[in-house]
Amino acid sequence: MTRFHVTNNYPGNERYLAWLTARTAHRERCAFATAPDVPGDAAATWTRSRPVLHPIRDLGYPAALVAQDGLEHANVDWPAFDALFIGGTTPWKLGVAAANLAAAARAHGLWVHMGRVNSLKRLRYAASIGCHSVDGTYLAYGPDRHLPTLLHWLEQVNAPAPAPASAGPA
Repeated sequence: MTRFHVTNNYPGNERYLAWLTARTAHRERCAFATAPDVPGDAAATWTRSRPVLHPIRDLGYPAALVAQDGLEHANVDWPAFDALFIGGTTPWKLGVAAANLAAAARAHGLWVHMGRVNSLKRLRYAASIGCHSVDGTYLAYGPDRHLPTLLHWLEQVNAPAPAPASAGPA
């Protein structure tokens, strides 16, 4: 997974695609590579992402569109990408719009990923809307201290649901 935001730090499409090209030996280990996004703005993200999605695929990476606030109002070109990365502002990404987009992406057979997942509550939410994967910085800020906690969260989220209580003999 690779991700660049379109900010003052974004290197531009040519440099980004060159960066991906230099790493194609590792593409089999990537769930996706994101097209550039504009945080909080679905329309601007689509304008920036559209010309990069096909070149990302041409390099052998599954291409991801980063969902931003307002994407629920767009006519989404689902065949243009292989994964939906739930980004956007916190209220939007935790709202109905992002959950509905995750469901639509899964219905189109796409991978669904959520960014900025740094708590058990957020991990449970991502799982509840059908995300296949998540990322966050929690582990980066104290890996020795946080790894056991993160592994515990994953155990909780991935544990099988308890069997329903029996009503007794009929």
